[in-house]
Amino acid sequence: MNWYLYALKKYAVFSGRAQRQEYWYFFLINLVITLVLGFADHLLSTPGSEEGTGLLGGVYSLAILLPSVAVGVRRLHDIGRTGWWMLLSLLPVLGFLILLYFFVQDGQPGTNEYGPNPKEENDMGHMTV
Repeated sequence: MNWYLYALKKYAVFSGRAQRQEYWYFFLINLVITLVLGFADHLLSTPGSEEGTGLLGGVYSLAILLPSVAVGVRRLHDIGRTGWWMLLSLLPVLGFLILLYFFVQDGQPGTNEYGPNPKEENDMGHMTV
């Protein structure tokens, strides 16, 4: 849960790097919340729940859009790629597969053009001495 909150605190930070752990925990918790809200939408018969995205899920999706893009951009930075690669998410299947491949890769060791390696930091952001 700490990684989820950490990513939310950096909701509009598109600079720097995000290690795999930060991205995938954020993704996993988002998935769980989305499933729970979808179930709640279905039980409550909120507007849009019959079409797949009810009121609760829709509001959550809008609220989490910017933090999701930001953590994705930082994840791409960790492997040495520009955040513009996130535009691949607009391509239906191929874009998803390419981004999935990028997101599972290990980050570049040391410092790259986007900042220091987050694995070489401890306590979520504090550099080791």
